Amino acid sequence: MDKRFEELLLQYAHDDHPEHRREIETTLWRDFGVVKTVLVMDLSGFSLLTQKYGVVHYLSMVRRMQIIAQPIIEQHGGQIVKFEADNCFAMFDAPEAAVRAAISINRAFDEINFYTQEPFDIRVATGMDHGDVLLIGGPDYFGETVNTASKLGEDEARPGEILITERAFALLPPGAQTRVEHVQLDVSGVSIPAASIRY
Repeated sequence: MDKRFEELLLQYAHDDHPEHRREIETTLWRDFGVVKTVLVMDLSGFSLLTQKYGVVHYLSMVRRMQIIAQPIIEQHGGQIVKFEADNCFAMFDAPEAAVRAAISINRAFDEINFYTQEPFDIRVATGMDHGDVLLIGGPDYFGETVNTASKLGEDEARPGEILITERAFALLPPGAQTRVEHVQLDVSGVSIPAASIRY
C-alpha cells in the first residue's frame, strides 16, 4: 500500500471530527482517484475441480489462466492490477477495450479447450463496471466500481459469460458487441442493472 495513502487512512480512523474526515476523504479521492473500467474474471469450478482432482490440478489451471489472460488484457490496452486466488483483477480506460479483451480471452480458452481433455478445460466468468476507483500502490484498487465488477464476475456470471453494468454498457459505441441481453440482478439485496454480452 502506498505510504501516504496509509497515513491518510490512519488519520481518518483516528480523527473524531466529521469535517476533518470529509477533508481527508476528499484528499484521498483527489490524489488517488481515477475513472476506469474494472474487469474481474473468476476461474469457474474451483470447489468441484479441487474435490475431484486435487488442489495441485486446480492451481495448474489457475497458472495457465494467468499466462493466457495477461497478454490479451495488455494487448487491448488494459493493465493487470493483481491476480488473487483464482481471480484476475484488471482495469481499462474505457469499457469497449475491456469488452473486446474479455471476448478475446473467452475465445482463446475455447480454442485451447478444444485440444485439452475436459478436466483441463478453462472457463471463466467475467464482470465489469466503469466509474471512480481508488488506485493505490501494490498495485491495488478499491471502490464501489471494483465491488460491483467483483459481484458480477464472481457471484453472478456463468462460465463463459461476460456481465457488464448498464452504466458501463451505455458508454459502448454502437456495434461494439454483436448481441446483448439486458438483465436485472439482485446481489446481496442490491439491485444491479446489467447486460450479458453475446459474441
